[in-house]
Amino acid sequence: MVPASAHVLVEIALRTTAIYLLVLIGVRLSGKREVGQMTPFDLTLLLLLSNSVQNAMTGPDTSLAGGAVAAVVLLILNYFIADLAGTNRRFRKFIQGQPTMLIHDGQVITSHMAKEHVSLDELRCAMREHGIADFNQVAISVLEVDGSISFLRYDDINPNAPNHLVRRRGIQKKQ
Repeated sequence: MVPASAHVLVEIALRTTAIYLLVLIGVRLSGKREVGQMTPFDLTLLLLLSNSVQNAMTGPDTSLAGGAVAAVVLLILNYFIADLAGTNRRFRKFIQGQPTMLIHDGQVITSHMAKEHVSLDELRCAMREHGIADFNQVAISVLEVDGSISFLRYDDINPNAPNHLVRRRGIQKKQ
């Protein structure tokens, strides 16, 4: 096989960068639950997606050098994106998203649940995993940026603590 010329390798680097950014935006738009809680369907989609974009990155060049350039560009892009997300809060919020409150003061926020594609069954499952039997036991529940659901029970709130629940709402343990 003939070694790839420099302009072909530069073209591969540019194609790889474009595909990386496209896939990154696509994954970000898919939502927190999809990223954090992969199902067999999601894994299949990810494998097929990686196979489908491979040709778009390297084009007709199937040489070792072409594949190596694509791999190195992906690793470098990932490093710089992670570094930028670590130092720039606005960029991190764009890439990772923000936590979303699902329960506040024992009340399920259905509009947030719908926006994040979280079903009541998934929420109840997460509650059971945390040993919570009823929504009324929950002061706050949050869908974190990694797709996990965290809970703050009323039992966990110290009435003298300067947290926002006590400060702003005077929320005490429900009886």
